[in-house]
Amino acid sequence: MAKKDDDKGQIITRNKRAIRNYFVDDSYEAGIILLGSEVKSLRDGKIALTDAYARFIGGELWLLKAHISPYKQANRENHEPERERKLLMHKRELRRLQSKVQEAGSTLIPLSLYFKEGRVKVEIGLCRGKKQHDKRETMRKQDAAREMDRARRERNR
Repeated sequence: MAKKDDDKGQIITRNKRAIRNYFVDDSYEAGIILLGSEVKSLRDGKIALTDAYARFIGGELWLLKAHISPYKQANRENHEPERERKLLMHKRELRRLQSKVQEAGSTLIPLSLYFKEGRVKVEIGLCRGKKQHDKRETMRKQDAAREMDRARRERNR
């Protein structure tokens, strides 16, 4: 089920794999064009962003490989689970983003999906891939922070 967050509204899902595998340089908010059965399926939390990415096709931004499961009550009016979905941003933002993506090593990855004022929004991150040693360093930092929190709690008891 969707969780409540102050600045983003109801969070549908987060792409945890993207944060583990990429450095997020910048993030952008985009609208998304969906069918009715897709929105109902999103309200049930039936989405996977693990392999999803965004790409410019013909000057427009598209979300690819995002899997939204079919809505059971939609019958024959259902949607394709992994169809391409158009993302909506201002033309000025699209041009700026396209120039940043053309730099070597940058890609657009969806970080989260959420409802904002009744509409579905996608948080897109401008990302660079992490090397194996970067992933290990991140895990070391997380473990150290976890140990410090654990020690702090033990001391406060």
